[in-house]
Amino acid sequence: MEEQKHIAHEKEKNSWSELIKFAVYAALIVIPLRLFIAEPFIVSGASMVPTFQNGQYLIVDELSYRLGDINRGDVVVFHYPNDTKKYFIKRMIGLPGETVTINDSGVKITNTAHPDGFMLNEPYISSAPPHQDPIKVTLQADEYYVLGDNRPFSSDSRVWGTVPKKDLVGRTIIRLFPLNLISIFPGVHKYAEETQN
Repeated sequence: MEEQKHIAHEKEKNSWSELIKFAVYAALIVIPLRLFIAEPFIVSGASMVPTFQNGQYLIVDELSYRLGDINRGDVVVFHYPNDTKKYFIKRMIGLPGETVTINDSGVKITNTAHPDGFMLNEPYISSAPPHQDPIKVTLQADEYYVLGDNRPFSSDSRVWGTVPKKDLVGRTIIRLFPLNLISIFPGVHKYAEETQN
């Protein structure tokens, strides 16, 4: 009887030991993943409609922008430059060294590869603003120009200016909720003018 109690006690002790080991290993994997590689983000507001709706749950890749290029057409999460405690989500439109021109006919990008500029084909926007006051901005070495897909109702670079690289958090890589819209790299758009080169 005593021997059975001893065996049961040893099994219980081993179970707790295994559980603690599992928790430690999980923490060693999950915490760095959460801090340095991926971060959850919940869409708040309507600035990215129809691409993203209010309340959708996304995972943001924080690592790629530290190691590689930032691409036009990515959907990015960043610290709002006027209050870095707030997070915004917008579409990457203008890259460092480029000139972004916006008017009633759309968005034009001028850069070294396209010195005459090209108009962005933007199938992701549902409606353009009824009247767009002309804007022309040349971006510095660490500046980015972002716009919401819901142009008439988006506070973006047209209103408060460019986003410095240090404020970029990362790009959206997964939409987890709602379940019927689960997708990888949701909302990313490749522009035909650039893929032809």
